[in-house]
Amino acid sequence: MNELLDAAQAWLNQDPDEETQSELARLIAAAKGGDSNAQAELHSRFDSRLEFGTAGLRGELAAGPNRMNRVLVSQAAAGLAAYLVKREPNPSVVIGYDGRKNSQVFALDTAEIMSGAGVNTILLPRLMPTPVLAFAVRHLKTSAGVMVTASHNPPNDNGYKVYLGGSDEGSQIVPPADSEIEAEILKVAADSNVKSLPRSKDYSVADESLLDEYVKRTVSIVEPPSVSPKFVYTAMHGVGWETAERVFRDAGFAAPTVVKEQIEPDAKFPTVAFPNPEEPGALDLSYSTATAVGAELIIANDPDADRLAIAIPDGDGWRRLTGNEVGSLLGWRAAQRLEREAETVAAVGGDSASCVSGTLACSIVSSPALAEIAKQYHLEHEETLTGFKWVSRVECLAFGYEEALGYLVDPQKVRDKDGISAALEFLALVAELKANGQTVADHLTSFAEKFGAFASGQVSIRVSDLSEIPRMMSRLRAEHRSKIGNFDVTQIDDFATGFGDFAPSDILRIHLADGSRIIIRPSGTEPKLKVYLDASSKVGSGSERIDAARATITALDAAVRPLLGQS
Repeated sequence: MNELLDAAQAWLNQDPDEETQSELARLIAAAKGGDSNAQAELHSRFDSRLEFGTAGLRGELAAGPNRMNRVLVSQAAAGLAAYLVKREPNPSVVIGYDGRKNSQVFALDTAEIMSGAGVNTILLPRLMPTPVLAFAVRHLKTSAGVMVTASHNPPNDNGYKVYLGGSDEGSQIVPPADSEIEAEILKVAADSNVKSLPRSKDYSVADESLLDEYVKRTVSIVEPPSVSPKFVYTAMHGVGWETAERVFRDAGFAAPTVVKEQIEPDAKFPTVAFPNPEEPGALDLSYSTATAVGAELIIANDPDADRLAIAIPDGDGWRRLTGNEVGSLLGWRAAQRLEREAETVAAVGGDSASCVSGTLACSIVSSPALAEIAKQYHLEHEETLTGFKWVSRVECLAFGYEEALGYLVDPQKVRDKDGISAALEFLALVAELKANGQTVADHLTSFAEKFGAFASGQVSIRVSDLSEIPRMMSRLRAEHRSKIGNFDVTQIDDFATGFGDFAPSDILRIHLADGSRIIIRPSGTEPKLKVYLDASSKVGSGSERIDAARATITALDAAVRPLLGQS
């Protein structure tokens, strides 16, 4: 206990934040007085630390190395600066931040420490979406980018996402860069008091031309619409609206009806339990708003606007499309565009052997539908491990997505998921359908008729004790089941030691005799075990295929829950 209290006191002595100072001082005093709850809380905060992995840092706001706070962020900034200084002679960084609690504070700490370490530092002028920061890394040709955001995590979380320029072309970090940066951070944590780190206010602030160029480049991906759909937009209490509004307007679309309660940044996220469009209830205000105005479409960004959710009318109500449905429709659209481009190249006698042909890519937990699109359009298709850090690095990428509402429709502009560009692309699709007297539901049926129907589902188990997840994965690996419910298992792919061209990863992929599949993996950003279900059908009409694939998903859902200890 003395060692724990000494570590906590040492942390307190270098903490520049009055709020976390006060709460840690109270914990230390209570623990010294024998309060077992306070002692347990200190163990939770000081027995380990948030690791700087391929998603950067993300965690709950509070004092201690296993929480997000100014001490931890200062150590991260100094460590990243040391990494960049060793990597190249004149390193540079651009820093962005969203509207969460302490995002601006963490961004300013990072700017001052980076500048103090000799890194040419640029700070975005105000809170902006993650895609604008990702764009800035490429547009400004910086060595790195930092985005302070916890994306769609609970309100009391924050995070720290890192991009690399140069040969990494503005993608998020991947091994070995993550472990090399982590090593530098640990050196800072071991050797320095953050109050003694060199700081400088000699950093620059990006001007408005950066956002202007992002908007201009985004608008250029679509043609002006002949008709404008009536749609609702929500920013989910995040930072997407200012940029999205400009993009929609400059592209020629009528202004949407906004969900007023959610349109401005609010770090408390008062109208939602989780600010994630995937979560039950998150779109309820959007549904009621859309019903009241007779909208044809709902567009929702998550709080940092790198993800996109779409909902369409369904009977008397609304249905949120799955990430796979949106990804498949956008992938089809990308394939059609590539086909037109190839025809144009051929017509003028150009060389089509380069990246004009393009590659469609998705993570392995995303629907097999994209592979079928690529096959029919004679395009390359590639699956990656989960995470856009992998999708964005696919060679000759023309379109990429992951089922967790992440889409990249313009890889030349950004190398990360971009919920604003994807929103515009989907809005343009709806406008074209409307001009032809069709709806998104009609288009989904046409998709099933052309490619087959692909349905997906997900079962998530949230845990309070993270050690539960490896225990569950170990149990599932040891069982070697030949049947799951009434489904016969034909093959199990265990990625733990690597599989095919994939690096080792904590993933189980189970193939079933009817062509369906189950994929099980821990979430990379939340305390969850996630199970992905995929089924398809090519029998009957488009609507019959859709019904059959959905029925299989329903049966798979019922079959896997007992496997996971759920009724």
